[in-house]
Amino acid sequence: MPDLGKYGDTVMTAYAASVVLLLLLVGLSLWRGRKVRAEMTRVEQRIKRDG
Repeated sequence: MPDLGKYGDTVMTAYAASVVLLLLLVGLSLWRGRKVRAEMTRVEQRIKRDG
């Protein structure tokens, strides 16, 4: 990694914040996907049952 001098802390903080936000977005997307998939399964089962 290049020597960032007095900006090293700022750059590393920005990198860390970016990684945290990306992980948060991925986690929320996966959580939402599971929730939607479960709801779709319930709707499909209700349609099959009710005709």
